[in-house]
Amino acid sequence: MKRSILIVDDEPGIRDTLRGVLEDEGFAVKAVATGEDCLAAAKDEEFACILLDIWLGDGIDGLETLEKLKKNGVASAVVMISGHGNIETAVRSTKLGAFDFIEKPLSLERTVVTVRNAIKQQQLEAANERLRKEIEDQYVMVGESIAMRALRKQISIVAPTDGRVLISGESGTGKELVARAIHAQSKRAAAPFVEINSAAIPEELVETELFGHAKGAFSGASKAKKGKFEVADGGTLFLDEIGDMSARVQAKMLRVLEEQRFDPVGSNTPVTVDVRVISATNKPLDQLLENGNFRADLFYRLNVIPFQVPPLRERKEDIPMLVEHFNRGFSADYGKKPLSFSEDAFARLAEHYWPGNVRELRNLVERLVIVLQVRKVSADDIGALTSDIEGPAGVDRYSSFKEATESYQRDFIRQKLAEADGSVAKAAEIMGVDRSHLYRRMRNLGIKG
Repeated sequence: MKRSILIVDDEPGIRDTLRGVLEDEGFAVKAVATGEDCLAAAKDEEFACILLDIWLGDGIDGLETLEKLKKNGVASAVVMISGHGNIETAVRSTKLGAFDFIEKPLSLERTVVTVRNAIKQQQLEAANERLRKEIEDQYVMVGESIAMRALRKQISIVAPTDGRVLISGESGTGKELVARAIHAQSKRAAAPFVEINSAAIPEELVETELFGHAKGAFSGASKAKKGKFEVADGGTLFLDEIGDMSARVQAKMLRVLEEQRFDPVGSNTPVTVDVRVISATNKPLDQLLENGNFRADLFYRLNVIPFQVPPLRERKEDIPMLVEHFNRGFSADYGKKPLSFSEDAFARLAEHYWPGNVRELRNLVERLVIVLQVRKVSADDIGALTSDIEGPAGVDRYSSFKEATESYQRDFIRQKLAEADGSVAKAAEIMGVDRSHLYRRMRNLGIKG
């Protein structure tokens, strides 16, 4: 907890009295006589609270000083003090950002209490701002590729409306980020953003999760429970993996979308809500429609505004920015210095097919931050951690048998080198080949030894 206080008053007796009282309370205190000195001190040092007199004699007064403090981005809590206070001055101080306004002659006891309350409020606001920034960083959409710029443009156009959105894309592409971005830029941004993953909830519980239930609706329902639709009232409901919804839930969902009204499980009393629905799927809904596994009427109600999130392999120019974003975040989380990635490491990342998309890249960066003892990431480090997850999805990127074979050999050798802590001799022994043969093969495949 910061314990530093700045007193700004042109009366030496008041400065000395306040300094003595606050120092007795354990605060570190600095005192100045003018608004100009206050601004200079606040620029050089961070104070928990500033006690600022309104009337400061020559120079700028307290209100102008307060205005400049806020304009300069000073985060200190400010308490205004004055011997000539009135309601108009107090109101103006508050509008300019002051925490409180106290009048002379000062009650020292009240002043100390006000200072403590101001500091607590300032710390709470700072904590909320940090939390808000952490959430923003967690859900930021990183990338400047043509595909990402087009996606952001589409979001900016659609977000202010109440149109329903259906987001399609492979698993791990960031469909939830798109949904959150639409909500954040909508007129419902201050209202709840509520998500539910249809695939993660047992089928028998999806209905009660969405619509809630009445007390006694079924065995174990000892009290009524609000469903996600009711919790999201006034805001946005994000329905993830809608392709996994049962036919029964689809039918009930259709009514909600049509009427914005539903009956909780076990209740005959309808609940009316105002909810914007954003849904997402990684399954081809057109095939589900053909097979009769998804209702056409529900599809057309959900798919008012279609979004398509591109896979990572179609926007590989964004990989360096994504890597640095995850690198900073995980390094801070684990109390480590950020990693440094070599050019050949980025080149190796660009070679990978990324079947798991951005989620796979995120997991890879977290593993690198955790396991690497050195802070410089090489192509071999990347190869050792990606070769085991390339999978059959990467087959399409090879134009010939020779290219596919060399790629596999390159990944295999890199993995064995990693297991041998970089020792070519040890890797050759593990692989059961002659060291000179391994050296030649590494040279042919462009692997540095």
